[in-house]
Amino acid sequence: MLKRINKAALVSAFTLSFIAGDVYAATEWNVSLWSKRRAFTEHVEKLAELVSAKTNGDFQLNISYGGLSKNKENLDGISFGAFEMAQFCSFYHAAKNPTITVTELPFAKDVSLKRLSEISQAVYSHPTVAKDLARWNSTLLMPSPLPQYNLIGVGDTPKSLADFKGKRLRGPGGIAGVMSQLGAVKTGVAANEVRQALDSGVIDTVAFAQHAHLAFGSIQAGKWATTNLNLGTANCPVVVNTDAINSLSAEHKEALLSSVQESLDYYVENYEGNVIKKYNNTVTEKGIERVTFTAEQTAELNTLAESVRAAWIEKYKGQFDAQALYDFTAAEFAK
Repeated sequence: MLKRINKAALVSAFTLSFIAGDVYAATEWNVSLWSKRRAFTEHVEKLAELVSAKTNGDFQLNISYGGLSKNKENLDGISFGAFEMAQFCSFYHAAKNPTITVTELPFAKDVSLKRLSEISQAVYSHPTVAKDLARWNSTLLMPSPLPQYNLIGVGDTPKSLADFKGKRLRGPGGIAGVMSQLGAVKTGVAANEVRQALDSGVIDTVAFAQHAHLAFGSIQAGKWATTNLNLGTANCPVVVNTDAINSLSAEHKEALLSSVQESLDYYVENYEGNVIKKYNNTVTEKGIERVTFTAEQTAELNTLAESVRAAWIEKYKGQFDAQALYDFTAAEFAK
């Protein structure tokens, strides 16, 4: 929250007059993340570093990992100003943010993190999306671009698509929507409980990006891993409280907004240069069997994905122009 610091109060204990030229506002924002610092949060960490440097410490982002809110309640906290900035994943509560779930649909495209970042930013700027998030007094600041999710599983390695029948899957809506048509069973498990769930047999497979497979231990339990599922990823934006960003001084607002792209560039460089390399090395070192889908299997998966995309449009057409937003997003993926 904004804190007033009056330099003139230090001038003299014997005078009650303040020198107007010496009054300035220092700003502190609370930022609600969860779990621990990891590749998924490096753009927020970089943003805090840049903003502080550009304002000589007058604008500070105080990052908390779970101390301010539960991850599934971050959007609620933003709405009533419990903190000024937060990260959340749209699949945590699709009903609260239906428009941005469009980027989680299985577009069956293998796109770079840089391009995914650009796609998300384009979608975030769409008027329909801005209106949707405004209901929560929320302004979308930047995405957390994640690679296409892949599965890590235990038990028998699937040799055909039919082998996914009956497998209990933890994953976001787009992937779960496709795999459920193969007979997989969507099973809800918190990210930090995935390793235990795999070990105990509560789930058979989990869909994550590489950093999460590393952070939450699924790679330690896994016996097999897919390499080219390409059925979507999660949309986990960083948002700010609209009142808070509107109340910033021009200098502080410029420091914040001008740091977004540099923070995203840093995030992408770190993820591609370090995380993906570590993930691939770990898969090899642990002898995890790689499952690569053939062209025919990929085509079948994409056919199943068409129904998931159509179902999304049908589900939301009464709330907003879902067809137009889908077409806009599909065009971005096609560029």
